Amino acid sequence: MIERIGPLDAKRRIDEGGYAYLDVRSVGEFEQGHPNGAYNVPLLHMASGGMVPNPDFLGAIERAFERDAKLILGCQSGVRSLRAAEMLLEAGFTHVLELRPGYGGTRGPFGEVKEPGWHAAGLPTSTEAATGRSWEELGR
Repeated sequence: MIERIGPLDAKRRIDEGGYAYLDVRSVGEFEQGHPNGAYNVPLLHMASGGMVPNPDFLGAIERAFERDAKLILGCQSGVRSLRAAEMLLEAGFTHVLELRPGYGGTRGPFGEVKEPGWHAAGLPTSTEAATGRSWEELGR
């Protein structure tokens, strides 16, 4: 069972518990804004026909993190990050949490925000990747 947490809990765990934030959104989404200090390993890549699976997703994470690393996975609204968290648990990672509303928050059928994400919670964000944390660096 994957523990799904809110943005304030995620920030607290990053600050106090040594968790790393792993943003599984596309590179373009990540560059538009992400939690400070986040790592970017896209679950899917943007392509001309839409989103396509990233064949290097799991390999990049395995190179960057030990299986007992404390990770919080986030995406835009909690869909991709939940799938990514499931994949990591299946691969033997043991401390995986998922940011339920993601960066942008969950929305209802009419676009209304049902649960604010990281950004709307007013938590620190950046448009620049910290050294060693961009997909360009992690995907090698």
